[in-house]
Amino acid sequence: MSQTRNTSAILVLILCVAALCALPWLLPPGQLVAAVQMLIAALFACAFNLLAGQGGMLSFGHAAYFGVGTFATIHAMNALGGAGLLPTPLMPLAGGVAGLLFGLVAGWFATMRAGVYFAMITLALAELLHALAPHLKGVFGGEAGVSAMRMPAWGFTFGSDIEVYFLVLAWVLVSLAALYGLTRTPLGRLTLGLRENAHRLRYLGYRPHTLKTLVFALSAMFAGIAGGLQALNIEAGNYVLFDVKLSTDAVLFAYIGGVNAFLGPVLGASILTFLSQTLADITRSWLLYQGILFVLVMLFVPDGLVGLVQGSARSLRERGLGNWLPRAAVSVAGGLLLTCATVFTVELLQRMFARDYRSLLAMNPEAGWPDISLFGHDWAPLALSTWLIPLALFAAGLAACRWALALWRDDDQAAPALEAAK
Repeated sequence: MSQTRNTSAILVLILCVAALCALPWLLPPGQLVAAVQMLIAALFACAFNLLAGQGGMLSFGHAAYFGVGTFATIHAMNALGGAGLLPTPLMPLAGGVAGLLFGLVAGWFATMRAGVYFAMITLALAELLHALAPHLKGVFGGEAGVSAMRMPAWGFTFGSDIEVYFLVLAWVLVSLAALYGLTRTPLGRLTLGLRENAHRLRYLGYRPHTLKTLVFALSAMFAGIAGGLQALNIEAGNYVLFDVKLSTDAVLFAYIGGVNAFLGPVLGASILTFLSQTLADITRSWLLYQGILFVLVMLFVPDGLVGLVQGSARSLRERGLGNWLPRAAVSVAGGLLLTCATVFTVELLQRMFARDYRSLLAMNPEAGWPDISLFGHDWAPLALSTWLIPLALFAAGLAACRWALALWRDDDQAAPALEAAK
């Protein structure tokens, strides 16, 4: 059974890599840039998860090491790229080294404390760097930032999006393989020990502070490599990279995807980056939807989206397709109905309270509230029929979810009786 499962996992991995290699010819024009961002975000999330998910040290300042890697790579491109001392494909090494060194220093201080104090120290260090960066114009370029150019190397110009995509893909695959290999080493097992019981490691003769600092530095190194790939991708960097939002993104990517699975952060980063690239120009409420998704995952799927997929696959094997499919269909239908109700309500309220709409209302108050154009239809914001639609969707979604829950629960309760009868 174990050998069959390993073979299936290897086949799935090969298919995923093949799909990633074919992606540039499958995507519509202009979407390859979004794919590159997804790859970089996936590596950044996995670097964070090495510290938070495997080591049990929640960092709220991982953007600092991503940003340090970005700026180090840009300066290396300017100083070494033109002279040919470091070819373009190896430039992310500068980001990794910078992240490692900065992570060693920051990690030594941060890991003197644990829990919420550790998290606050990491946040404070990142915010300190964010506050200092605008004043260190020689390093970070001030408001304008710094920029560089990708130089030709190894027979490639790196002027096209496809060449950049495959360069980033190669670095991400190698880095993920290194991170996975790290989990199989004695250091990887000690990292799990730090999460479970650091005091026991001390009694076994290890020094938890040294181990924590090393894990912190390795996590910062891979975050720096991700920052270096970002520098190669956009050929510029600004101190905004140190903003707390990027650190928050790492937390969301990892926990929504699932911190207990190695590829969980990859899934979370890919989905959220794709949605942000797709929906950011469509709605102003994307950050609200992202927050709602995070809360729902933490409440109902604490193992993340990977845990949801694994649980669904396990349920499918145990119940069979005929038993599993109706329950899954009802669950999905309930989720879609609740999603539609939420989106309708949020988008309508967002337009009602928008400054442009309020100005239009103030210009002609006698005419009443103007209709709001949404989803190809004009809606009267004060009409009862307008609000009955999301209410009906909410009611139907809740009913479907309760029905699905009852179906899953009845089947789970019947399973022990069937086993006893056998």
